[in-house]
Amino acid sequence: MKATLDLSRYHRLLEAFDPIKRLGKVTEVIGLTVVVRGIRSSIGEVCEIHTPGRVEPVEAEVVGFRENQALVMPLGELGGIAPGCRVIPTERALTVRVSERLLGRVVDGLGRPLDGEALPPEGEEYALDGPPPNPLERKRIREVLETGVKAVDGLLTCGKGQRIGIFAGSGVGKSTLLGMIARHSAADVNVIALIGERGREVLEFIEKDLGPEGLKKSVVVVATSDQPALLRIKGAFLATAVAEYFRDAGKDVMLMMDSITRFCLAQREVGLAVGEPPTTRGYPPSVFALLPKLLERAGNAGWGSITGLYTVLVDADDLNEPVSDAVRGILDGHIVLSRQLAAKNHFPAIDVLNSVSRLMPEITTEEHGFLAGRLKKLLAAYRQSEDLINIGAYQKGSNPEVDEALKYYDQIQEFLQQSVEESFTFQETLAALEEIFK
Repeated sequence: MKATLDLSRYHRLLEAFDPIKRLGKVTEVIGLTVVVRGIRSSIGEVCEIHTPGRVEPVEAEVVGFRENQALVMPLGELGGIAPGCRVIPTERALTVRVSERLLGRVVDGLGRPLDGEALPPEGEEYALDGPPPNPLERKRIREVLETGVKAVDGLLTCGKGQRIGIFAGSGVGKSTLLGMIARHSAADVNVIALIGERGREVLEFIEKDLGPEGLKKSVVVVATSDQPALLRIKGAFLATAVAEYFRDAGKDVMLMMDSITRFCLAQREVGLAVGEPPTTRGYPPSVFALLPKLLERAGNAGWGSITGLYTVLVDADDLNEPVSDAVRGILDGHIVLSRQLAAKNHFPAIDVLNSVSRLMPEITTEEHGFLAGRLKKLLAAYRQSEDLINIGAYQKGSNPEVDEALKYYDQIQEFLQQSVEESFTFQETLAALEEIFK
């Protein structure tokens, strides 16, 4: 008796197959959104808008639907798009081609080169909107990742695969601190995403803060503030996809994103443009839904790691504003930069008392933890009585902890400060921490 062939799989494929290529037409352009009639597409699919007078079509992504029409948002400029323009779905989502030869290069939010040289044709295709690692496949964080910055390594120790936020107002030294870590950290590869930055600051960061030695082991992704909101969002996801490639190759990757706040502002533009209601201080719900999809992709997986450093531009120095609060709840620690310390020429302006690394107790020795705790305790005692000390009203002997803080204050301040050019190994940092209390 002959076995019956199961052809149900092929039947399903034939039913899903559409032999007719459907073309659409632009019917309206409303703000950032282009309304298209006549195409059958899905969220995240890339379409090509053909405009008169242009050889190359404008790429756009489907971001929503309304009344049997697709809402698409261009990944380039809106100029030239008019009612009647042809729209062709490509049946693909955005990807990036990644290889080792991408190191030392500067690309835009879609992976196109900005440094004047063509990208290598070889490499693997990675989806921009990839899924986070399976929670049960994430290795626990047990190894220290050296940053070369004493205040971070000594008091806010980071582990390989940890995600840390750098919270600060504008002009307090976020980019400078990122540049120091990029040059001196023990990571194999840096992936640096400059999202929503001023165009003037990009070359300045690459040449001054990152430097030639830092650029050699880095991939820089740039989506400046003048570019479309969707391109800024894709820049953040593209940088994460590039970091995932190097992690999958077994490398320890440092993913730096400056800034996550501008990423959220870009998503706010997109959300409001497609009709989402503003809820929390003008941010639509999609902003807070998208944050974990981006941030959870960093971490350990397989045999490599992505250590994430995300800067948060704190609005009016308010650490409890919506984006800061949401990001702090997702990440594994936060480093707060203080405007008051920066005004005193204290760099890096890290407020160690308001900063925390949630994984530090698990990756440091008991002695290291004791010394770091002692330093913080003495610094807190000094801060509490600082006004009395400054006006000469504090009487020695009134408080033993303040007396001890006064004894070690100069050594503590020397430990917490570091010039941009200086770098310290983890062992040198531990030795300097021990030296304070000798």
